[in-house]
Amino acid sequence: MRFMRLGPAGAEKPVVEDQGTYYRLDHLTDDVDGAFLAGGGIAQVAGLLTAGELPVAPNASAERVGAPIPRPPAVLCIGQNYAAHAAESGAEPPDVPILFHKHPNTIVGPHDEVRIPKGATEVDWEVELGVVIGRRARYLDSPEQALGHVAGYVVSNDVSERDYQLRQSAGQWSKGKNAETFNPLGPWLVPTEGVDPQNLRIWSRVNGEPRQDSNTADMIFSVAQIVHHLSQYMVLEPGDLINTGTPEGVALSGRFDYLRAGDVMRLGIEGLGEQRQRLVAAE
Repeated sequence: MRFMRLGPAGAEKPVVEDQGTYYRLDHLTDDVDGAFLAGGGIAQVAGLLTAGELPVAPNASAERVGAPIPRPPAVLCIGQNYAAHAAESGAEPPDVPILFHKHPNTIVGPHDEVRIPKGATEVDWEVELGVVIGRRARYLDSPEQALGHVAGYVVSNDVSERDYQLRQSAGQWSKGKNAETFNPLGPWLVPTEGVDPQNLRIWSRVNGEPRQDSNTADMIFSVAQIVHHLSQYMVLEPGDLINTGTPEGVALSGRFDYLRAGDVMRLGIEGLGEQRQRLVAAE
């Protein structure tokens, strides 16, 4: 069971895909949003699937694939969460999770074009495990509580402009993270049941050439630790997205060229699907 949103940008409709068949959800909910997740929507859909009571979505496979959740209330990002990536960035592994934010309007579909900002010269890729919050999380007592507040997992691409991030941001990273289209998401929201977030292959390619190839087991801070930690500093709301960091193999390492118009990124996570984006110049 995998949740998707299909249709033109801004007019996507919620569906669930199960064993190759797509089923409509628009008679149950307007969207796969925080209210749906917090209100037991995933369990409701699972029950209706088992009972055979969901209508088939015609021609779904021909539709554009949007991000599997609508614009989230917050996009929270963890930096340098793989030791090898920290090293290639010239930094020591952090003692506590590093937090930065992306604007929710950076979210686009998994196969939409990514726009290179005007004047940008150092656009980089970052495949990441995305965590979607399903229950409000506030001052959690322990990491053991944390996964019960997660609705599911997604493939996320934390696209970055390194010059903006490191040399034009005065010590903050936000300018390099918030350009339009800088967070392709999806194709699926996969519910937590049956997914071990700390044992998933994670990879990326540029123009067909390997870049990143790692496993979420190499995270410095696990998903449970991240959710618990963040809940001590803020209230996590249903529908929030957490990007959990990227493994080594990005252009910032100096081993690869930065992205240019016409380049194609492909990236994926075991069991969570694949993305493909073409780079274009911003108008």
